[in-house]
Amino acid sequence: MKTDNVEYTAFSGWVDPPADVLPALAGDLTCDVVVIGGGLGGMSTALRLAERGQDVVLLEAEFCGHGSSSRNAGQLAGAPGGDLQLLNLFYRKKMPGMIRLAEHAAHHVEDFIAKHDIDCDYEPTGNTFAAVSRGQMGRVRRVAKIIEHAGGHVEVGTSEELGIPRGFLGGMREVIGGMMNPGKFTLGMRRALLDSSARVIERTKVTDVTRDGEQVVLTTPRGQVRANRAVLSTNAFAGEWDITPKHLSVPIYVIEVETEPIDPERLAALGWTSRMGLVTQHAIMENYRLTSRNTIVFGVRRLERGMSYPLPRKTPDPALVEELAEAFATRFPALADVAVERAWGGWIAITSSWLPLAGQIDANIFYSIACNGHGLAQAPYIGTLIADLIVDGERHEDLETLWMDKPKFPRPMMMGRLGLRTIWAVDRFNDLVNGSRRNARRGASRTTESTTE
Repeated sequence: MKTDNVEYTAFSGWVDPPADVLPALAGDLTCDVVVIGGGLGGMSTALRLAERGQDVVLLEAEFCGHGSSSRNAGQLAGAPGGDLQLLNLFYRKKMPGMIRLAEHAAHHVEDFIAKHDIDCDYEPTGNTFAAVSRGQMGRVRRVAKIIEHAGGHVEVGTSEELGIPRGFLGGMREVIGGMMNPGKFTLGMRRALLDSSARVIERTKVTDVTRDGEQVVLTTPRGQVRANRAVLSTNAFAGEWDITPKHLSVPIYVIEVETEPIDPERLAALGWTSRMGLVTQHAIMENYRLTSRNTIVFGVRRLERGMSYPLPRKTPDPALVEELAEAFATRFPALADVAVERAWGGWIAITSSWLPLAGQIDANIFYSIACNGHGLAQAPYIGTLIADLIVDGERHEDLETLWMDKPKFPRPMMMGRLGLRTIWAVDRFNDLVNGSRRNARRGASRTTESTTE
């Protein structure tokens, strides 16, 4: 696969930045509720609060949707993130609630798209946990049983039955969810927020969060915001303030790349009739999806740990783009001559438990964080539920599933650079073994055919 002329972007490959970025805060403000962070979670929280008549201010360091909200693969998931076998082992009692939350979240986003008439190329295809080996197919079947036992809706089948590329053995389809252009979706949410009564302030980095009596005080370079309540919705960037609970999450940089436009006949020859997004069953997944512009977006495969705050501005490492291109050529050998056109990346948050979290630091500071790669669906829903909690004083049963009574978290295991490198190496070893087995089977098949002739 060609990687000679890749465009490396510091933003997203899905859309251009908005042309109407709002000015920075200049002076002091007071409000009832202040939301920090203009991603999907923060925007949803602020919009819901405004809809319910609250005096709300949202502060965003760049512009709303600047972070991973606009940079992900655009797969609206109908199942939880993380290793579901491990989650079921350690949190079996939570599984029904987690499955219910994930499915409700996907439906919530679909309803939001319809309500606000957002043109984001949404296709309600579902997504597939795709298997590239017999071992991964066994894993798929075990995960499907876990989800079905917890009340979820999935289907297991071969690649032909599911309508996914023949280079995959088969997989598990999430019946709920689908694919979209996340950049368009985020800009659509931003427009809905700007049309509301919420006061939105962009280009304003919060440098400190403190308490003054019963109020929360947010300090910025050119002014302060005083509020009766605050919502921290900054995901991977939450560790920049002393008030943030220790070990709340680990910031991880992931990348996505996009091919040049591909002839529709060549795409049709793949057998990808369902157009579902694909997520492989490696410990660190690979994701693949078709787009409305006849390209394929794919990514992840390797995780880069953020080691200190503030998190640096990054563009993808060309060596990692090259590695993703090699994986693409393995999964889609008929398209091995296609070129990578652009690459981008973004910071996400991963928790030590691999569960999304929400809670309170004290009586008037709320937080939600770390959907562990499934924030496109879950962050807007959780943000909305937190807004309803602030207004009504009661937690929805789906919010109860994530709620932390005390903001105390264990040190994350295997999330250091050595641990992530080890996980990646195990995936590559398994790929090598599975590739050798496939080649041996092909050789045996050719020998049998020759003998028969």
